[in-house]
Amino acid sequence: MNELLVVRDALLHWLAYGLTKASWWQVLVYTLVVTHLTILSVTIYLHRSQAHRALDLHPLPAHFFRFWLWMTTGMVTKQWVSIHRKHHAKCETEEDPHSPQTRGIKTVLLQGAELYRAEAKVAETMKKYGHGAPDDWIERNLYTRYSALGVSLMLIIDVLLFGAIGLSVWAIQMLWIPINAAGIINGIGHYWGYRNFEAPDASTNVSPWGIVIGGEELHNNHHTYPTSAKFSVKPFEFDIGWGWIRAMEMVGLAKVRKTAPQLKLGAIKPVADGKTLEAVIANRYEVMARYAQELKRACAAELEHLKAQGAQNTAKWTELRLAKRWLHRDEDKIPSAVKVQMQRAVADSPALAKLVAMREELRQLWTRTNVSAEQLVLDLQAWCRRAEESGIAALQDFSRKLRAAHA
Repeated sequence: MNELLVVRDALLHWLAYGLTKASWWQVLVYTLVVTHLTILSVTIYLHRSQAHRALDLHPLPAHFFRFWLWMTTGMVTKQWVSIHRKHHAKCETEEDPHSPQTRGIKTVLLQGAELYRAEAKVAETMKKYGHGAPDDWIERNLYTRYSALGVSLMLIIDVLLFGAIGLSVWAIQMLWIPINAAGIINGIGHYWGYRNFEAPDASTNVSPWGIVIGGEELHNNHHTYPTSAKFSVKPFEFDIGWGWIRAMEMVGLAKVRKTAPQLKLGAIKPVADGKTLEAVIANRYEVMARYAQELKRACAAELEHLKAQGAQNTAKWTELRLAKRWLHRDEDKIPSAVKVQMQRAVADSPALAKLVAMREELRQLWTRTNVSAEQLVLDLQAWCRRAEESGIAALQDFSRKLRAAHA
């Protein structure tokens, strides 16, 4: 009888504390570490390395990430890569596997995992977008064939280590990617946030500090430069995933293949030439982002003028506020509900009208495909000349910066 009591007490003690007898804060640290490892496995291995080939990984970290994803998510590399590549190829269309613009934000937030599993069963998606994914013996015979085995082993490990609380640790691990990837990135990252660039989709940066989900918060930056290994582009942004990549690169475990281009300014040329055109086109998203700042400043100046006149509550004030928010966007990205008010705001301001018209002319330098490079250089020269003759300080300054651009 006493032996049974001893066994019972030992079992209850194990259920309460596990093999480690860890305190609550030690369990919390463990949970934060293992979930961060999972996030790094997704952003560095699956996303930046496998899906976009932005960096090459040494076999050691590459296989560790693959093993860890098998243990903590059960995701198959080829499936994730295929679905993500299709998302970029068909972004914001009916064929996009998980766009809140076409499927609704509620559906993507609450049923993101189901959308992923449904697309993973589409053989055409796997065949068309899954090229280059691992197809070795261990992938075929373990990771893909027994994708649920890893998460089952993780459950056993968590319970052995921490007892009953290990069930909660395991549940957090299992929910970490569906909530953060399917919810925050696939959902909120195409619905709410700020935009540095006028990418041809609805992508947004959820936060300028990419810490919680490894830098994936900087989603607009990524959709603008999908093959860049670094997601942060502005001085105030931080990408923790990039920090880990640089650390791995310094010890020979990774090699960065590409990062986002940076617009460089040198001496101002008398006239724009072929090299200027190359720099403008290569950095077109940054060029348009800087032009957007000039448009916003022009709207702000108009608003200040109205404020000085005590006209804050007028229709013109409302129209200019809308213009400041939307005028720098491409025509097809401006909501139809505000277009009429914006047109009135532009019509009442010759400076804004000129800025808007010349923005579209500048954009045509890289949107027209049936024009020779020589003609585009002439068009750029003509644009700069008109800008500097406009009498609008913002245009004059911007033109001089363009003539100073080099690749």
